[in-house]
Amino acid sequence: MKNFLFSVLITVFSSFTGESGLHHTDKLDEIFDIGTVQSLIIQKNGTVIAEKYRGRINGNLPVNIKSASKSVLSLLVGIAIEEGYLEGVHQTLGDFFPEYFEDKPDPVKESVTIKDLLTMRSGLETTSFMNYGRWVMSNNWVYFTLNQPLAGTPGEAMIYSTGTSHLLSAIITRASGMSTLEFGNRYLFRPMGIRIGGWDQDPQGYYMGGNNMAMSPLDLVKIGELMMNVGKYNGRQLVSREWILESVEIYTKSNFNPYHYGYMWWRKQSAGYEVFFAWGNGGQYIMILPELDTVISITSSLSTSNSRRYQREIFQFLGDVIIPAIKNHPG
Repeated sequence: MKNFLFSVLITVFSSFTGESGLHHTDKLDEIFDIGTVQSLIIQKNGTVIAEKYRGRINGNLPVNIKSASKSVLSLLVGIAIEEGYLEGVHQTLGDFFPEYFEDKPDPVKESVTIKDLLTMRSGLETTSFMNYGRWVMSNNWVYFTLNQPLAGTPGEAMIYSTGTSHLLSAIITRASGMSTLEFGNRYLFRPMGIRIGGWDQDPQGYYMGGNNMAMSPLDLVKIGELMMNVGKYNGRQLVSREWILESVEIYTKSNFNPYHYGYMWWRKQSAGYEVFFAWGNGGQYIMILPELDTVISITSSLSTSNSRRYQREIFQFLGDVIIPAIKNHPG
């Protein structure tokens, strides 16, 4: 698997000098018929070839990317390891929350690793779905998550939970001595010219690990470009190549959809092409199609996203319309 990923991901180009704009792009406008979508940007070989918006949104306006934030957080974990703030994915919850486990010792919970958190295999009961409201209304999101009963064995089945990813934000802060936003600004966002438009914090001040981060559609493309170039942006290696490749390996699969999961990056095929993607509720996406040298960002309205039907419709549109348009582009 890693050999395939390496061969696909490193086949990228730093520039492209062909025509700008897709031919017959009116077909792409039909993505707005899905109902949730507000923006679509397609970049091929480093050049934006389609850029479409509906309503008041524009490419530089930060929007809530919901759980697509988790994929960004995964990059920050990799940087924290590369910079020496973390020893590696083998470190455990017991290493970072000793005061909690001193009061409530639990050898199984203490043994949960950073890798288990990244792959949503902590074994802890979810704080998402039916438990989400209780979690965000609690006075300590970290302790609420750690207080969850074990619903599975760490390292085995996937249990999707934003509380699990939030622990990673707290770990970055505790290990680095910086808030997760400060850390991200220093090592990732500022070097890429990315502005975080807003990001929720918990009662203790930890930035929300894996939800409610605001980024602009064009900045989402930058994150996709970083992934496409195996951690490099504008010639600078911001995230290690090894981390990017590890991040998109398959470690588990969701119980709720046909998607595979890496280090908080999703993966599936569309029209015969491998798609690595960040995904936020309501229709927030960063899609990377290495075989087509293409990055796509999609953002959607949260006020019209009550149904999860958009998932099927967006990927159907990707396969039926977007991928053929990319293949037909002269680049």
